Amino acid sequence: MQMLMPEPQIFVERTLALIKPDVVDKEEEIEDLILQSGFLIIQKRKLQLSPEQCSNFYADQYGKVFFPNLTAYMSSGPLVAMVLARHCAVSYWKELLGPSNSVRARRTHPHSLRAIYGTDDLRNALHGSLSISSAEREIRFMFPEVILEPIPAGQRARDYLNLYVKPTLLAGLTALCKEKPADPMTWLADWLIEHNPNKPRLQHQITEEEHQ
Repeated sequence: MQMLMPEPQIFVERTLALIKPDVVDKEEEIEDLILQSGFLIIQKRKLQLSPEQCSNFYADQYGKVFFPNLTAYMSSGPLVAMVLARHCAVSYWKELLGPSNSVRARRTHPHSLRAIYGTDDLRNALHGSLSISSAEREIRFMFPEVILEPIPAGQRARDYLNLYVKPTLLAGLTALCKEKPADPMTWLADWLIEHNPNKPRLQHQITEEEHQ
């Protein structure tokens, strides 16, 4: 009796990459190196964040001595955000980046991106997510319209609906009842897009989004 073997599967991860303000002029060069390293760039946008938005993005670093300088640096100009995909994307991207301190990276990992493009511990040219969970959070912050897999199920899905969906939907339906528009479905859809709680409040869009 022939044994049926399951089809081999390749699990593709996503991670967030940021080209920081001081090396945005090297964008094309860095992208070429990313593609040559086996990554796909599946989302990309250029934007500038306010200090407050940078504080929210780096909330886990709050209270550390370098935090004010970090938020000032990251909000000092436009940056490029990219969603990278490949097998084991998080670990491969961290390996390609090298140590967070660019001076140390030049000593120990001279071919890493931070060794090539970074200046010091703060101005290290590029950002990478530390884990799969932080990648999900960071991608959702920079690209709030992206649907991340796996889609929550069971109690996790119920918790998400109660925390994020129901309050916004209830507010939208209440506003709909007060407004009584001629086309309620379109009005509600526009209202939900405008009041999406996961949408970062960007100061302005520097360029049109690419690679959508």
